[in-house]
Amino acid sequence: MIKKIVSMTLVMAVIFSFTVSCTAIQNSNKTQRGAGIGVAAGALVGGLIGGNIGGALIGAAIGGAAGGLIGNQMDKQADKIEEAVPGAEVKRVGEGIQIVFDDKSGVNFALNSANLTADAKKNLDAITEVFIEFPDTNLMIEGHTDDTGADAYNMTLSKKRAQSVADYFKAKGISASRFSVEGFGETAPRFPNDSDANRVKNRRVEIGVAANDQMIEDAKAQSN
Repeated sequence: MIKKIVSMTLVMAVIFSFTVSCTAIQNSNKTQRGAGIGVAAGALVGGLIGGNIGGALIGAAIGGAAGGLIGNQMDKQADKIEEAVPGAEVKRVGEGIQIVFDDKSGVNFALNSANLTADAKKNLDAITEVFIEFPDTNLMIEGHTDDTGADAYNMTLSKKRAQSVADYFKAKGISASRFSVEGFGETAPRFPNDSDANRVKNRRVEIGVAANDQMIEDAKAQSN
């Protein structure tokens, strides 16, 4: 079952101060999710906000009937992503999708490495087919590390991890114009770096899937 997130608190924060903080509310209605996001959140379109893909996706929402149509398309895509890579964590956020690749997905990284393993490439092949099937989306790719090593080193390593995923997608035929790539080092851990098991989970790549201009234009035209 795809996890769903709606955060009206976050939207109000975007409207009044453009400060992003994501509050999870699971099991929301799929069809209404896109329509429930305020149009003022568009001020954050296309941005990776401090390692918070969820915040960036909500910021990219356009809301209204067009947002609802985009949400329906994202529901279909999220289902296919989850089917393609069952171990990945797939969430519907605002009008987009957040994907977390960590040790459970098979797309993870050894200590001090940005190299993709054979298992990682196999799983990326599966999700590549979905991204090709749904071409009217932008893909925000961000890399992360654990807290082992110096801050500057980890920042560089995290960017290399994100870039290695982007480069693999490009080699498989996904247009480079769809990507934004960023690294956040050890600044945005998912788990406390207090054990080897948690550090493995923090060595990860996350992907945000958002509507591109073409999908937005088509949704607005259809809603009118």
